Amino acid sequence: MIPRPRLYVLDDDAQYANLLVEIATSAGWLAVSEQSPAKFLTYDLQQHCVLILDLNMPEMDGIEVIRALAEKHSDLLLILISGFDARVLHSAQQLAEAHNIKVLATLTKPVRIDDFTQVLDLIKPNIAVDKTIINPKDPVSVAELEQAIQQHQLVLHYQPQVDIETGALRGVEALVRWQHPERGMIFPDQFIDLAEKNGVIGLLTEEVIELAIKQSRHWKTAGLDVVISVNVSAENITSLSLPEQLITKTDKHAINPEKIMLEITESAVMGELTSSLDVLNRLRMKGFSLSIDDFGTGYSSLSQLYQAPFTELKIDQSFVMRMVDDTAALVIVKICIMLGKMLGMRLVAEGVETREVWDKLRELGCDIAQGYFIARPMPAEAIIEWERSREKTAS
Repeated sequence: MIPRPRLYVLDDDAQYANLLVEIATSAGWLAVSEQSPAKFLTYDLQQHCVLILDLNMPEMDGIEVIRALAEKHSDLLLILISGFDARVLHSAQQLAEAHNIKVLATLTKPVRIDDFTQVLDLIKPNIAVDKTIINPKDPVSVAELEQAIQQHQLVLHYQPQVDIETGALRGVEALVRWQHPERGMIFPDQFIDLAEKNGVIGLLTEEVIELAIKQSRHWKTAGLDVVISVNVSAENITSLSLPEQLITKTDKHAINPEKIMLEITESAVMGELTSSLDVLNRLRMKGFSLSIDDFGTGYSSLSQLYQAPFTELKIDQSFVMRMVDDTAALVIVKICIMLGKMLGMRLVAEGVETREVWDKLRELGCDIAQGYFIARPMPAEAIIEWERSREKTAS
């Protein structure tokens, strides 16, 4: 049984806090309110619960609460609300995320009930965590992860990427999961950092790419010929043998390298620039497609576009998700689309979760959309059925 998601409301206005609790309870949440930040910080908080935090409180303001949560290494997920202007909310969000505290949404007071309900409905599927998911207090070890790779316990789920103009399926992003025989499904936030810090990321990525290439061949046989995007780490793209390793795999399975899109973050490229450019250029020369992931979140974005042979620009979801209500985010998305078009790159917007965002991206001329509005990540066997059901609906 999947437990109901838990939500806290921290607001010094008791009447307002209780109203939000009533709305959340009606939407299926276990919700409680608290007016004292100091008291709230003594709570024994559950994993993956959500905190609705008012920034403007007299005893301790929301910024101080964020700082205190960071010091406690809390894994709370935040919804920030405030009567301040949007720029303050925006900056507070950046502060929280700099402390590795995820902000799910920002809302301006007075919050409209419809807007609040919509936010809760959008985030609820991600918060209702199955009990089989690993408890962070009982983390996996490097030895367990290495064994999981050797025993092929890693599986891939795929999130569709569709053409915004036509709705056609253009590709999928491969997202790794660990199907642990005893602990159940373990998500990447529990083992990717572990792999990167302990020299296991190369083996992990090799396994993921092998799975993706095999799946590409299977889909091709079934009549589905799409690009599969795979995330590649900094360690991978400084490995001078990577291009040869990948072309050997695609040749073995008779897959066109252009059907494999390697997603690389800006920070990964900047780590060892000379080695990175060496590897990236040889990957392109062998036919692989290259995507610059999380564009706009790094420090050298324009330099990356100038120096590296990317074929795709992926606009970070932190801007896409807010572009309808956040002018600054909208401007950044517009600039990303303009840059990509002028450089002849395919443009992918991730984090598309509403019709409003979809429509705005279409208006701006973005090529591809990816997000919950289209589909959630799904097992490989579900992709063909999902695509067939769309074709039936269209006809």
